[in-house]
Amino acid sequence: MHDELADRFEGHRAHLRAVAHRMLGSLPEAEDAVQETWLRLCRVDVDEVDNLAAWLRTVLSRVCLDVLRRRRARPEDTVDHLPDAPADDDPETEALLADSIGRALLVVLDTLTPAERIAFVLHDAFAVPFDRIAPIVGRGTATTKKLASRARRKVRGTTDLPEAELARQRHVVEAFLAAARAGDFDALLTVLDPDVVRRADPAALPAGAPTEVRGAHAVAAETVLLTANARHAEPALVDGRVGIVVAPRGRLRFVLTVTVRHDRIAAYEVVADPSRLRRLTLAHFYRDLNQVRQ
Repeated sequence: MHDELADRFEGHRAHLRAVAHRMLGSLPEAEDAVQETWLRLCRVDVDEVDNLAAWLRTVLSRVCLDVLRRRRARPEDTVDHLPDAPADDDPETEALLADSIGRALLVVLDTLTPAERIAFVLHDAFAVPFDRIAPIVGRGTATTKKLASRARRKVRGTTDLPEAELARQRHVVEAFLAAARAGDFDALLTVLDPDVVRRADPAALPAGAPTEVRGAHAVAAETVLLTANARHAEPALVDGRVGIVVAPRGRLRFVLTVTVRHDRIAAYEVVADPSRLRRLTLAHFYRDLNQVRQ
C-alpha cells in the first residue's frame, strides 16, 4: 500500500516542485516543502481524498505560506545576498529553473506579501480558481481576488515612459547584456556611449576596484572581466525605468540603474548595499505566466 501511494505521489512531484519553486524562489526550500507534503500525505486516509492533485497542491501551498511568513518575520533576510549553497544543493538545476521562470520575476515575487504571492502564483501561473485559493490564505474569495490583483500590479510595475521608448531602452540593455555574457569587447563598445560612466557600491566590486570608471574602453574592459555576473543578469523595471537585476539562482545580489541616451548606455550604477536595494521599486517586464507553467 505504501509503495502504491509513493508511486502516485511521484507522479505529482514535478508539478509540486514547480509550484513550490515559484512560491519560494529557492530549490532547496521547494524540495523541503514537497517532502513535507509527502509526510503529511502519509498521515491521512487517502481513500477519503477525492482529488489527490488538488489535495497535494493545497497542502503544499499551506506549507509554502508558513515558510514565507517565517521569512517575512526576519526582515533582515528580505534582500538576499546569495547564501552559500548547501552541499546537497544542485545549483545547475536551480539555475535552469530560474531561467525558465525569469530571474527578474523571482526577485519581484520576493517583494510580495506571503498571501499575495500564494494567490498570484496559484491563479496566474497555475490557473487555480480563487474559491480554492481563498481557504489556503484564510480570506474570502473576493479578498483573495484583490490579493492577486494587487500582486499583479506590483509585478507589472508602473512607468511613465511611452511604450516605444521603453522597448527601445530594453533593446539597448539586452544588447549590453548579450555582449557582456559573451565577453565581446567590440560589441560592448557599440552599445556604450564613448563617455559612459560606471559607478558602483564598494560591496559590488572586487577588492581594490574603483567605485567609478569612465570611458567606453575602460568600462568594456572591466565588463569583459566580470562576465560571470552577466550570466545571472536580466532586464527589469527599476523605479519605473529600464534597469538590470543580477540574481544568481533567482536571489537578488545587485541592481543596475541604467541611463540610455541616443541608443547607447550613457551611465549605470551598480547598487549592492542592502539598505539601498530595499528602497528600490522593482518590477518585471510582464509576460503571460502561462508560458512558464509546468
